[in-house]
Amino acid sequence: MTDPVPRVTATPAALAFIGELRRRHGPLMFFQSGGCCDGSAPMCYPDGEFNVSDTDVRLGELDGAPFYMGVEQFAYWEHTQLIIDVVEGNGGMFSLDNGTGRRFLTRSRLFTDEECERLRAGGSGR
Repeated sequence: MTDPVPRVTATPAALAFIGELRRRHGPLMFFQSGGCCDGSAPMCYPDGEFNVSDTDVRLGELDGAPFYMGVEQFAYWEHTQLIIDVVEGNGGMFSLDNGTGRRFLTRSRLFTDEECERLRAGGSGR
């Protein structure tokens, strides 16, 4: 069986920023916001400080930090790989990147047909 392609990845700049935030705040977790106050942004929290529910999907990890998304939002994004990047700007008010002058940003790309098949075969349909 082939390994499934990751549903979420990070750029080298984002991984370096995650390392900085981890040194400052300890273990981290992410939740892909679906809108509301902070727009559609990847939100970074101290691990365990965001209540994940039974209807949230764990997409994977970024340098050991679990990354979640709501199941309804996942239904729209299941055919895309999320690529977490970091850019200059103000982060979400509730996210640990707030106040740093940088913020996380979600980029995406569609999975190829082959990658979708690998995800299904690997049991990562959800």
